[in-house]
Amino acid sequence: MKKKIFLRSAVGFPIGVTIGYFITIILSFAYGNGYYSPCVPELIDKMGNEVNAVLLQTLLCGILGIGFAGSSFIWEIEHWGITKQTGIYFLVISVLMMPAAYFNYWMEHSIKGFFSYFGIFFFIFVIIWIVEFIISKRNVRELNNYLDKAKDSKRK
Repeated sequence: MKKKIFLRSAVGFPIGVTIGYFITIILSFAYGNGYYSPCVPELIDKMGNEVNAVLLQTLLCGILGIGFAGSSFIWEIEHWGITKQTGIYFLVISVLMMPAAYFNYWMEHSIKGFFSYFGIFFFIFVIIWIVEFIISKRNVRELNNYLDKAKDSKRK
């Protein structure tokens, strides 16, 4: 199990960096008026220059990738129920996401900004969870249908 977590985490860093980079491209395309904006201006101001800001953001996106990928093993702990798996996974990724969002200035640095960002994060989590649940339920139904057909063909 430890080896699986380590391997997933190792793959998670570059995936997190890549996703973070693609998000900056999408946001620049949508809001940049033809210019690439690698991070928010507040982060650049706080870090002193764009290179330091991008370096911090890249590192934190990589850490997010490690956290998301490494904690995915939670879904494989079969003796836990779906409620426990969901709660613990959400807790783990929230503990990673909220500080990353704060230090990258992805949220306003206020109580209102924190709860607003957390609400959006929670909403996105719920939507993704529902989609994954529906897909998994469909896959189980298809597998059961296949097994039923196999069982019926053996009886004949």
